Amino acid sequence: MAGAGHQAKARDAAAGRVPAPDAVRDELRRAIGAGELAPGTQLRQDELAERFGTSRIPVREALRQLEAEGFVTIQPHRGAVVSTLSLDEVLELMDIRIALECHALRLAVPAMGELDVEAAADILKSYDEEPEPERWGDMNWAFHATLYAPCDRPRLLAMIEANYGHVGRFTRSSVSRAAGKERPQAEHHAILAACRRGEAERAVRLLGEHIEQTQKSLMAAARRRPPLRPGP
Repeated sequence: MAGAGHQAKARDAAAGRVPAPDAVRDELRRAIGAGELAPGTQLRQDELAERFGTSRIPVREALRQLEAEGFVTIQPHRGAVVSTLSLDEVLELMDIRIALECHALRLAVPAMGELDVEAAADILKSYDEEPEPERWGDMNWAFHATLYAPCDRPRLLAMIEANYGHVGRFTRSSVSRAAGKERPQAEHHAILAACRRGEAERAVRLLGEHIEQTQKSLMAAARRRPPLRPGP
């Protein structure tokens, strides 16, 4: 969790640009999703308050929000710890991902402008040129988030981001390395082409098949290397 990210958010919170609980929540969510905080890790309020340069009150509120999202479990006599998910729970979250993201894309395609399409295309170009699997997860999320943004449904987009953060804990490393990027990228380009043509239903169908393929890759990775654990 060390680095410039949480420090920048802390500065923004101090300047009034980001509420302190939101700054803490967002950075902890990112660190958990990236595997920097492993399942079972204890999250001490005093240490987090010192790290973020804030009082314990915003930290406590952030942890409550993360508990509601399923990233954190509040345990008696131990406090907050990073939650653990089973394979079945992750597969269920991916079912939810299909429902949420397909709905968002169906709403987004009619509202897409050329700038939206080109922004997504630029991400795919960078993705094509990126050799490090550790970076693919971030680029994958950036591409999907760019496609859904024109739907203009803040609560829906927040739900998608939170759900993706859970799934990403387990797919970021094992699935990216096992599946490579040739097939996922071909699917991304096909989805984007349908969006560019305004073919909402085709784009939605391709998106659903794309996420289902990730489910299959996850199950295959789990069979080869049980038990399922978040990648670093």
